[in-house]
Amino acid sequence: MLTVDLKQKTIIITGASSGIGATLAQKAGQRGAKVVLAARTESKLDVLAKTMSDSGSKALAVVTDITDPSQCRDLVRQTVETFGGVDILILNAGVSMWAAFEEIEDVSFFKDLMDVNYMGAVYCVQSALPHLKKNRGLIAQMSTAQALMGFPHHAGYAASKHALQGFLTSLEIEMQESVRFLHIYLGWIRDTNLRRNAFSLQGQPMGEQKRSHNSESIGLEVCTDAILEAIAVGKRKIYLPAKLGFIPFLNAVYPSFLQRRVSKAVQTQT
Repeated sequence: MLTVDLKQKTIIITGASSGIGATLAQKAGQRGAKVVLAARTESKLDVLAKTMSDSGSKALAVVTDITDPSQCRDLVRQTVETFGGVDILILNAGVSMWAAFEEIEDVSFFKDLMDVNYMGAVYCVQSALPHLKKNRGLIAQMSTAQALMGFPHHAGYAASKHALQGFLTSLEIEMQESVRFLHIYLGWIRDTNLRRNAFSLQGQPMGEQKRSHNSESIGLEVCTDAILEAIAVGKRKIYLPAKLGFIPFLNAVYPSFLQRRVSKAVQTQT
């Protein structure tokens, strides 16, 4: 199995202004990587870049709306001009939803889900791919259980994640190992803004929610340590928590059982 030393590797992280992206960026910088921070919120990026630079890490903040292909091209251009290339692209930016489909009156926000979760990733990959091929680099996608099966209250989100899954697994075959891939399937992760920023029934961010994560949720530190370890040792897939790895088998063999379990799990979080 190929091992990867992050020291002096150039990593682009989308959705880097908070949560998983920001924590990954800081930890990668501590391991000696040159980190490019991409997100829409300039103020948050600047604070994170300064924090990393003050601690001795190399960081470049590039304000980027990944739904705009020209901004994705500019992100890669600035990365190459500053650090000389691209070794790792981490597709972390994403937006979710939490609403029963039949109760939604205006489904136009489904397009936003596709634009961010799918087309945004496509634009980033298209821009970075020549540089990744040159360095036999890595594309890491921050995926979810919703990419592996349908989920109630997540119809549009699951559709966008299925689309990204299909794109990247197809591209993986096309690349014939000239570019490596890491598929990261996540369950409930604490201390992120995914639920807060998710589209609600009215197509607006849900905001703060009074709920507690279940006992199987994973902390941000544990999650990001596992991701960096997977990159370092050259894994192709990881599941956090590990039991998500049973979803493809159960969905093929015992779909009704799996659907009941998933429905119950979602109900406890509603």
